[in-house]
Amino acid sequence: MAAIETVAVIGAGTMGNGIAHVAARSGFKVILYDIDQRLLDHAVSTIAKNLDREVAKSKISADDKSSALSRIVPTVQNSALAEADFVIEAVIENFETKSKVFQVMDEIGRPSVILASNTSSISITKIASKTKRPDKVIGMHFMNPVPMMTLVEIVRGLATSDETYETTKQIAESLGKTPVQVNDFPGFVSNRVLMPMINEATYCVMEGVGTIEAVDSIMKLGMNHPMGPLALADLIGLDVCLDIMDVLYSGFADSKYRPCPLLRKMVDAGHVGRKSGRGFYNY
Repeated sequence: MAAIETVAVIGAGTMGNGIAHVAARSGFKVILYDIDQRLLDHAVSTIAKNLDREVAKSKISADDKSSALSRIVPTVQNSALAEADFVIEAVIENFETKSKVFQVMDEIGRPSVILASNTSSISITKIASKTKRPDKVIGMHFMNPVPMMTLVEIVRGLATSDETYETTKQIAESLGKTPVQVNDFPGFVSNRVLMPMINEATYCVMEGVGTIEAVDSIMKLGMNHPMGPLALADLIGLDVCLDIMDVLYSGFADSKYRPCPLLRKMVDAGHVGRKSGRGFYNY
């Protein structure tokens, strides 16, 4: 693996700031890029608070926290991304938005640089086709919250090279994560299994099979899930869940992936979960 010292994270939202957090804590210089300065400010503040929690739990020292924060360079200038040795995109789950990011990074980044996407469902092969380096495009799907969750689902597109996979696997391990390889199909493994469960739980509520609390209690107490599927949907964001169900539905053209009308109605109402203050539950 070529020496990778500087990691660029594109997108300073929930996933982006979590990825920046673990990369900086693991000793990488992190260029955290977003078009919105307010999002960058909020991201750095969130990372500082989360590092404080780790200090309080004696997971890291106060010096470790200071060092990690000093390695993060927030910027709204995309020219700064030319310095990156490895790129992780973490913008919204929308193909057009992601493809624009990859086209820009294809121009800015050195030809040897790997471009990874944190997409949770969109085709890596399709994203890679928008670049001149499809062999260097790969999926690197982190789980939320990134600092706590150990899995990284590594998704190989049709053209992804073995060298790109091995480098990405080593990066994931250096971040303290456990990489698991999957191939490029809609939803990969994680969301192909998880999202239909959340969707079916929503149907149970819509059809009056059980209350929200009943559905979550049954899955927690009966299936030993740490969190019920509807509370989990609120944590992920109902808008994100709907986007992924739409990818599954269009990707497989199979009615079993049809998004629940209640899920769509809640998203239309702006009731998208914790981030809006209201979803299946009120926050």
